[in-house]
Amino acid sequence: MGLTSALFTGLSGLNVNQTRLNVVGNNIANANTIAFKSSRALFSPQFYITEGGGGPPTGDFGGTNPSQRGLGAQVAAIEKDFTQGALETTGKKTDLAIDGKGFFVVEGAERGFTREGAFVLNADNRLVTQNGQYVMGYGADDAGNIIQGQLNQLNVPADIKSEAKATSDVVLQGNLDADGDVATGASVLTTAATTPLQSLSAAPTIGDATLLSDLTLDGTTALFNPAGTPPDKLTIGGKKGGRTLDTLDFDLTPTSTVRNLLDFYNQALQIKTDEVGPPGFVTPGAAFDPLTNTIKIVGNPGKDNALALSGTSFKSTNANMTMTFGADATSNPSGESIYTSFEVFDSLGTPVTIDVEAHLEEKTDAGSTWRFTTSSPENTRAATFDPTATGANAFTGAILGSGTMTFDTDGQLVGTTGATVTLDRSATGATAQQSINLDFSQMSALSAKKSTLVMDNQNGVPTGLINGFEIGANGIVTGTFTNGQSRTLGQLAIALFDNPAGLIDQGGNLYVPGANSGNPSITAPLELDSGAIRSGTLELSNVDLSREFVNLIISTTGFTAASRVITTSDQLITELLNTAR
Repeated sequence: MGLTSALFTGLSGLNVNQTRLNVVGNNIANANTIAFKSSRALFSPQFYITEGGGGPPTGDFGGTNPSQRGLGAQVAAIEKDFTQGALETTGKKTDLAIDGKGFFVVEGAERGFTREGAFVLNADNRLVTQNGQYVMGYGADDAGNIIQGQLNQLNVPADIKSEAKATSDVVLQGNLDADGDVATGASVLTTAATTPLQSLSAAPTIGDATLLSDLTLDGTTALFNPAGTPPDKLTIGGKKGGRTLDTLDFDLTPTSTVRNLLDFYNQALQIKTDEVGPPGFVTPGAAFDPLTNTIKIVGNPGKDNALALSGTSFKSTNANMTMTFGADATSNPSGESIYTSFEVFDSLGTPVTIDVEAHLEEKTDAGSTWRFTTSSPENTRAATFDPTATGANAFTGAILGSGTMTFDTDGQLVGTTGATVTLDRSATGATAQQSINLDFSQMSALSAKKSTLVMDNQNGVPTGLINGFEIGANGIVTGTFTNGQSRTLGQLAIALFDNPAGLIDQGGNLYVPGANSGNPSITAPLELDSGAIRSGTLELSNVDLSREFVNLIISTTGFTAASRVITTSDQLITELLNTAR
């Protein structure tokens, strides 16, 4: 009976050590498997046969211990080790690792959980595992707010757009030279005084209401023929401060007047007609001089407002229109001024150029005052000439507004006027009237060799297409767009278990809840003790090869020793049988 029991005891030793050899072999085989969790086999004795229960001590007897013999070993448990493996940087954005507790939530035929983060984007730009299971997380609304509570497939859509935003604030910075000369003089352009304008009619004088069809230089040939087929078209493409202005056309009609022509000059040359002219000059703008029967155009102060209208800058489809302009002897725009140009965006994301000219208007014991004028060639009124419009600035077209910057004796800005301008985008599909606030708070007026004025930033953006994405430590997927903007697209989810060792391994690094794992608590990374997401990183296997080789030796030794028990028991049984012969 005892020898037979020894055979089965040895057999149990073979079985448990063979099981451990299988566990060790599996660990070693998966030493390089991403996020693999090693296992260990734990043994326990099988039941015992009690041959004597022992007795308690008495006054004359010291007592005896129980007498028991075991019947071998058994596998008590095969236990997973869920300690974190080392992290390896890969540089691939969709490679993700959990630095800390938790599991990725994936979904295919059923929901599962994994630590392996070697994900890829499929044809629908959805994040999936190597086996095609969807990676789950929380979606985001159009404003980029995470929608918690319901898990969705995470995706990075290729056709998503970042909506345009109209510019409402522009910050300008720079320094205006306080040592510069006050802007004096202005451009004065006149028609040739040697050939004054005349009237073809019996009217003794020429005035604003005079029809253009009544003007002549030689007394016989009309300069303009608004009743022709087609009617005359006038074009101006002059210069301002050396900058070439956009051309402007005027289609004449039989009712076109001298006033219309003067307004046309004002709009085409972007003259701010409601400003006070420099000392000794009339109000800026085009006017008819009845004393000389000439047209005189007075520009705004400052050298950056110097006007030029030479050669064919002013022309007509009518070859008889030979009227030209030259600089008057009093034309001497000078003084400190500065010009800059920058880009803003309308509500459709269309880029719009805004020009800013500033000149030194006044210096007093209290400081200095600079006047600025803003204009835009994309201002809707700048593209066309409407002779029916009225008002002081009805024909300024490109002009958006004008104001002042006042500086104290330390060169610090103490006040501004007219810092809010209105951009007209009528008939473009965008918001018709766009208000833009110019922030000059970063400007100063200190002594310098040259004035500077640049745009520091503006808050408008054009429409943008997605061109990449990033995944943060909190699992938030942020899309980056061609317009430099970014937006939250979603967030990875992490599942926590009270007892991860109770999970059932389905193979392929996929786990499902077991009877003793507890239900998953699904949350966002870095919440409820969950770990952080490391993008461009993979978690390696936590197999310790040194320990596994030691376990391999121990298991082999145990297996060999158990086989010796069987061999010895067999020899003794043979001897017993031989005794009976």
